[in-house]
Amino acid sequence: MTEKELQTYLLKRFPKEDTGCDWKEMKNLKNSFANDPHKDVVSYLSGIANMEGGHLVIGVKDGTLDIVGTDLSKFNFDSTSVTYKMVEMCPNLPTEGLFVEEFVTTDTGKTVWIINIPKHLPRRPVLAHKKKWQRIGDSLVELTSERENVILNEEIVHYDWSAEVVEDAGYSDLDEEAVQKALDGYCERYPKRANDARNWSMETFLDKAKVTKNGKITRTALLLLGKEESVHYLNHPAEMVWKLQTGEERAAQIFYPPFLLTAIKLREEIRNYQIKIFPSNALLPSPVPKYDQRSLLEALHNCIMHQDYTKKERIVVTETADSVQFQNAGTFYEGKYSDYIEGEKTPTKYRNEFLKSAMLNLNMVDSQGFGIHDMYEHQRDRYLPMPDYDSSTDTHVIMVMPGQVINIEYSTALMENSSLDLTTVFLLDRVQRNKPISKEARIRLRKLKLIEGRYPHIIVSCKVAQLTNMEAEYTDLKGFDDNYYKDLILKLISDHIKLRRDKIDKLLYGKLPNALNDRQKKNHIDYLLKCLRKAGKIHVGANKNWELGTESSTPK
Repeated sequence: MTEKELQTYLLKRFPKEDTGCDWKEMKNLKNSFANDPHKDVVSYLSGIANMEGGHLVIGVKDGTLDIVGTDLSKFNFDSTSVTYKMVEMCPNLPTEGLFVEEFVTTDTGKTVWIINIPKHLPRRPVLAHKKKWQRIGDSLVELTSERENVILNEEIVHYDWSAEVVEDAGYSDLDEEAVQKALDGYCERYPKRANDARNWSMETFLDKAKVTKNGKITRTALLLLGKEESVHYLNHPAEMVWKLQTGEERAAQIFYPPFLLTAIKLREEIRNYQIKIFPSNALLPSPVPKYDQRSLLEALHNCIMHQDYTKKERIVVTETADSVQFQNAGTFYEGKYSDYIEGEKTPTKYRNEFLKSAMLNLNMVDSQGFGIHDMYEHQRDRYLPMPDYDSSTDTHVIMVMPGQVINIEYSTALMENSSLDLTTVFLLDRVQRNKPISKEARIRLRKLKLIEGRYPHIIVSCKVAQLTNMEAEYTDLKGFDDNYYKDLILKLISDHIKLRRDKIDKLLYGKLPNALNDRQKKNHIDYLLKCLRKAGKIHVGANKNWELGTESSTPK
């Protein structure tokens, strides 16, 4: 484009300056990029983004759009790499839609940049130089309180990836067996509609089941019912990976849509042999499957339903010798997992609302918040440890389903006691397994006199120990009174006159509570020695040996 042609193009595309468009000469971009608050590029990025987004045209005269060009010779960024610098210098500036168009005139060699600036994210004003800016007319000013309030109180419109229509896909891309299985599930969910449903056309059925939209194939339809070879329409991996890691034995398999069928096939790969439990209210040992089949499928369906598909990740199921781990992208969308243990909380919103509705209608899941509750109940009924989500991160939900009894006496006795509600069983199960519990949970258990000790060295109380026939284990965890340990120290030093610290440690380590780790045991011995020295009963003599003090009265 010649200089004249470029000017004509710009005038046609940007006929006037307004809150969404600004023309700037900025003849030297190195000096004009981020060196002058209120007048530089990054300030205008903030100002335009904090309105409705728009464009900043650089290298033209304000008012006429005469081409003057901008000098990039000493600027360290090109039209591609500069976007990263913009994001770095403008907190909250969205990356989606942020890019630079570069034009160089063919006759005069002048460079013009058009920066495409996206609108700010909902409720997140964009900053530059640690300030928020906005456009008022053709002026750039600091963000007014009125405009900031508008931004901070914007309604957030949720994007449902699963609801999008795939225009190029058709009914031929759906798996016939999966569609039939879907119809069977729908009739099970709604038995009063079953007779009518079996006479509907496929198009009518899928629309009524909210799998398709007005006869059009959705991403949900392809995930649940689509043929494996139709996955390319999703622009997403759409994979579930099963891995087996048990000692030297390793195996793996990838499962593709239709997830309605392949979720069951993945479950069948999980080794589910019988184990024996010995509840005291039964005459004979009870063989039970290592895993509850309903819980495995529930966990897998939860991964499918709650996965954050915008992350373009796979669902990963990892089987070890004593557990199965389920991982999906995203976080809990409403509340935290412990909110759902009792089955009393009902979620009010979902990440994938359309996918949830389809899975509900096809009898794959429930939407009342009972899924997690049921998994916990199934574990309790089989006298196995509770599922946990401790490995979850800010980016992934990770649920571990135990398949092994850690302490059978404790587990069976505790779970046989029907007076304890499910949440209390869950919390005591965590205490017994040395897993952390919240401050609120500790307060709750203390009020019920179910735990003892100071955080983080909490143990189940004498009351629970008696309930679960674990009096000996309770004493082992609780340990003895500090005077007992002090007497041991004094007796040891009395017998040997002089003693180095490692000899004292050797005596006490095996006698201190098992609830303490090695570092905590060392710290507690430090405390005991400090108390004895302060009381004048011992002191440190030559060569750092501990000796009896003048106030010592050693036990016989």
